[in-house]
Amino acid sequence: MTLVLAQGSGPTERCVHVGLVNNMPDSALAGTERQFFNLLRTQPQVVPVQVNLFYLPGIPRSSAGQAHLEKNLYRSAANLQDAQLDALIVTGTEPRLPDLREEPYWGAMAELLDWAERDGPPVTLSCLAAHAAVLHFDGIERRRLPQKLFGVFDHVKVEWSTLTECLAPVLRVAHSRCNEISAQALARCGYQILTQAPDAGVDLFIRQRRNTWLFFQGHPEYDPGALGREFHREARRFLLRERESYPPLPANYFGETDVELLARFEARALADRTETIIEEFPSSAIPRAPSEGWRSPASGAFRLWLQQIADSKFGKANSGNLRYGDRPAFAHSR
Repeated sequence: MTLVLAQGSGPTERCVHVGLVNNMPDSALAGTERQFFNLLRTQPQVVPVQVNLFYLPGIPRSSAGQAHLEKNLYRSAANLQDAQLDALIVTGTEPRLPDLREEPYWGAMAELLDWAERDGPPVTLSCLAAHAAVLHFDGIERRRLPQKLFGVFDHVKVEWSTLTECLAPVLRVAHSRCNEISAQALARCGYQILTQAPDAGVDLFIRQRRNTWLFFQGHPEYDPGALGREFHREARRFLLRERESYPPLPANYFGETDVELLARFEARALADRTETIIEEFPSSAIPRAPSEGWRSPASGAFRLWLQQIADSKFGKANSGNLRYGDRPAFAHSR
């Protein structure tokens, strides 16, 4: 499937062509796809953005997940070099092994990163994909956190960059990870750290070599309901005995009344650990994104990143301004 985010119906030759390598597990595959589409959709553009979907070989897929890839015309990441992309987004995935280099997809990930470094376009990587890149290029090992970092945390800008010019002084960023890469390790290897939080570490950082690579330890694509839906999935996995312990609530996320409702549900789940209990989950507690007007805090960094790519492709005078204003049309084309 190709997604065209355009103002009007001009020719796609005037598009900024973006590849999305969606590595999320089956349960979050379609949701992540939608979240990144919505993140890009919040960028009103004179130059339209066209998004093409790719999968990374080696990511375990069920028959339902494979069917989704086929239905939506995903292509293997092995075809990236022939896609003539102007930009690339690589998502994280659910870690299964302590050492990323032992994951079944590591070889394909390493090939993708080497191609992008050698011949590819500018890249944005989120969460585990960011960890994979710094490990592959600089040997920076992620370290296991004492407990999962899960919730919404306030970050501040710690260094100036053109990519953070339009960001607010304090950014609320969603994190969902069991590992981290430290600011000290990144700085030693020449990465520029742009945003950081005392209780969540580094989020946004960049690497400038042949192209500008944009990294997020958090999840720039998450909508307001994403952490709630993830908590619901983990609670269900506990009831199915797919995980040993009941999941912690995401930090700084639910309101006081909802926390009380969820505490009662937890007590119920611990007392009667059966799958049918999930029907009693207080779904009303999960925030929902408004249909219009909501923007991720990462939206500004994406806007300027795309603007730089458009300027490089078409020339600053002809690329248009990727500014906030009237919303673009939103359409799928196959």
